[in-house]
Amino acid sequence: MRKLTRILGLLLLLILSAIVAWVGATFQSGEWYLQLNKPSWTPPGWLFGPVWTYLYITMAIAAWLVWIKGGWSANRAALTGYVIQMILNGLWSWIFFGRHMIGMALLDILLLLLSIIIVLILFRQRSKAAGLLFIPYVIWVSFASALNFAIWIMN
Repeated sequence: MRKLTRILGLLLLLILSAIVAWVGATFQSGEWYLQLNKPSWTPPGWLFGPVWTYLYITMAIAAWLVWIKGGWSANRAALTGYVIQMILNGLWSWIFFGRHMIGMALLDILLLLLSIIIVLILFRQRSKAAGLLFIPYVIWVSFASALNFAIWIMN
């Protein structure tokens, strides 16, 4: 694979991450979220932006590390899983913040968590570094799933 192709691939994956991040940011927490009952261990709002920025960048790099090992055709299952989890990721903000459907958002985030774990396993088979880059994502979404569940129960 040529160097220019590799660079363009990384840029495309970073742009995909930026689009999903933008979609998520379109749906702000707002008054509705502030009025919800939340557990005491809810992180402060300012933390979400930096964490998600880091995660979106590392997700793109992980996908790129897999993609450079033979492109789409050699990594179809792993990269398809990656796209699916990105869709589920983007949907969560719309469902939770946009539609105020806490229970449906919980279902979405649990499917997201499952898809992330599957992608981590598939990525790890192609690139140890790609698999490692997905570990913080699994941890954060596990925490976010527990938070979503607690908010659902409390409201």
